Amino acid sequence: MGVIMKDQLFSEVERRTSLALSNQMEMLVFFLNDGQRYGINVFKIVEVIECPHTITRLPHSHPSIKGTIDFRGKAVAIIDLAEFLAMPPQEYKTGVSYVIVSEYNNNVQGFLVHTPDNLITRNWEDIKSPTGMLANTGFLIAIAHTDDGEIIQLLDIERILGDIIGVADVLSEEIVRESKNAGIERYHVMVIDDSKAARTLTKTVLEQMGVRYTIMDNAISALQLLEKDADLRRSLTMIISDIEMPGMDGFTFTRKVRENPVLKDFYVMLHSSMSNPSNQSKAEQVGADVFVGKFKPDEVALNILNTIKEIDAKRREIEDSVRRR
Repeated sequence: MGVIMKDQLFSEVERRTSLALSNQMEMLVFFLNDGQRYGINVFKIVEVIECPHTITRLPHSHPSIKGTIDFRGKAVAIIDLAEFLAMPPQEYKTGVSYVIVSEYNNNVQGFLVHTPDNLITRNWEDIKSPTGMLANTGFLIAIAHTDDGEIIQLLDIERILGDIIGVADVLSEEIVRESKNAGIERYHVMVIDDSKAARTLTKTVLEQMGVRYTIMDNAISALQLLEKDADLRRSLTMIISDIEMPGMDGFTFTRKVRENPVLKDFYVMLHSSMSNPSNQSKAEQVGADVFVGKFKPDEVALNILNTIKEIDAKRREIEDSVRRR
């Protein structure tokens, strides 16, 4: 398919981001300089622009950060995805290249690409986790297909940004101390995230707190486990789920939890790098208790602590009521 013009592309992105809550992913398909198709969720796109030929260099930065450009009055770092993935760098100085300006984890950055291709809609059930040799590709998180059956590779952008920029994973001393005082080791948290990097970061936070945890890499398996394992349900305090996941997204997972009489009362935190305000609204619509943008260790920990305090307060209230009888 031909290249979509910038204004048309941005207009189409805006239109498609209004679709939600249907277990579908709206993705922008684009090319790097290897001829392969890649995809990015349109919910993370701010705008697609033609790359200027001049980019202001940043001293002592990661090699794949080409520098910064002025975007709506703000300096935005430009990351050459091809160079990061060990391909030849994108020749933005002499030819026409594009920047996908995106928001992840409350930060805006631009991804330098060869060309945008088109916008497509796929059900999360049709987006698969990589298997075989593809599963060993460090920065590949999922696979989709064009209408003609060609592969679209979805990159683990969270891991890429973690490698380039770094992500905080250390809790404040106050949170760690409060966790110990709350006797948090008695409680159990389930984490659902398809990104290995995200699972590792969340696991690090939970271990600093001292809370027990169960880690799942997809929502379908997590839902099945919750439905069949009564012992797990009895021990579980809360669920922390990503939104973007092959097979079943976090919105659909939360809705299914709320529709299930056995699971409906579990506290659900949606934890996502899709940090724009519309996703918080969607999280509320499907019945999530809270939405927390990635990666905010103290905010995640505080939500866990507050949930535990609520549970303790309810338990004491029940115990007092029984004693009064």
